[in-house]
Amino acid sequence: MSSTFASLRYPNYRIWFGAALVANIGTWMQRVAQDWLVLTVLTDNSGVAVGITTGLQFLPVLLLSPWAGLLADRVPRRRLLMITQGSMGLLAGGLGALVLLGHAELWHAYLFAFLLGCVAAIDNPVRQTFVAEMVPAEKLSNAVGLNSASFNAARLIGPGVAGLLIAAIGTGWVFVFNGISFGATIAALAFMRTDSLRPMPSAGRSRGQIREGIAYVKGRSDIVVIMVVVGIVSSLGLNFQLTAALMATTEFDKGPGEYGVLGSILAIGSLAGALMAARRDRPRVRLVIGSALAFGVASGVMALMPTYWTYAAMSIVVGFCSLTMLTSANSTIQMSTSPEVRGRVMSLYMIVLLGANPVGSPLVGWIGEVFGARWSIGVGAIASIVVALGAALWTKRHWRYDVSYRLHASPHVVVTHPATAPAEREAAADRIAGDDAAGRSTAA
Repeated sequence: MSSTFASLRYPNYRIWFGAALVANIGTWMQRVAQDWLVLTVLTDNSGVAVGITTGLQFLPVLLLSPWAGLLADRVPRRRLLMITQGSMGLLAGGLGALVLLGHAELWHAYLFAFLLGCVAAIDNPVRQTFVAEMVPAEKLSNAVGLNSASFNAARLIGPGVAGLLIAAIGTGWVFVFNGISFGATIAALAFMRTDSLRPMPSAGRSRGQIREGIAYVKGRSDIVVIMVVVGIVSSLGLNFQLTAALMATTEFDKGPGEYGVLGSILAIGSLAGALMAARRDRPRVRLVIGSALAFGVASGVMALMPTYWTYAAMSIVVGFCSLTMLTSANSTIQMSTSPEVRGRVMSLYMIVLLGANPVGSPLVGWIGEVFGARWSIGVGAIASIVVALGAALWTKRHWRYDVSYRLHASPHVVVTHPATAPAEREAAADRIAGDDAAGRSTAA
């Protein structure tokens, strides 16, 4: 088995990977159906309403994630995942029933989006950290990359299938299918070999444990840089369902089938980015910053594409850059964080990754309505470029490393940091350069 799929050697992870792929397909189908329901059935092409729905789905991340992260550090993760996955399945089925019975209204979409977000806020940190119990520590980066590959393989399949189903039988059955798909992950968790799991240390019960997690992050400048970059890009740039819906309907005059295809084409690049990430043994901060910059440039170009198919083609590059950034950020944080506090750190990461959407999505939707669909993408492109350049300048100034480029030699980019750097800066330089000791030159 190639190094890209090394984690599939482990039976528990292999079971989880297959079940998660089924559930992820259902999740992507629901995302498309939800946006289409709000945009074309419950409103008259209201980008603001779609943005509010998306925002409500991610608002609970801001409210619940710190406690959810502590819960993930305290309780058995496998048992907690069974509860959260089952709850999300019931919510999807409930919304589907309302639509099929003809009783769905806009406030129902808002309510179910919010309730789903509440469960997802608890599910996210435990699902992110549970992967470390299924594979050895040295395979964690690979498993994280394969998780992203599963998610984006589902993105490749789900939106296109959802578009076809919406056109054929309506949105209600899409929600019902998603509810059923969560049964796959529950079954996988039930049939795992518990004797092969590698339980991480659990946090005891004491006062101030959430503050302890926040203090841990504040003392890690590399994690802070990652969170700032990902937070800005996520809030204004990673609104693909919203911006694709606006572009498909208002710029290219397309229907639900073509809208679903856009999500699938985007996933081609995302899947490639995730698979490439699975091959990296040691992710680096500089890769997060560089891919954020590339994402901004690619998004700006995509916003200018004159036709549906050129827009779709450019979305492959955008998908590749975005997944490279997200997978590198996730792996870097998990691999460099103490197991006892990992759930709390990942919950804070989820806040900046997903919790920024309640502000960003309505704003992007408003920009799309007032200034046009292309600007809903353009604002994210500009923000991503600015934050990436700002992060690069800040790290260069505070971590004291030098970057050189060699046109006629490989590797082309070389990062050098001094051996006299203070301890915290030295550690940060090691993380950005991917070296094992300060004072050496490292290649990009």
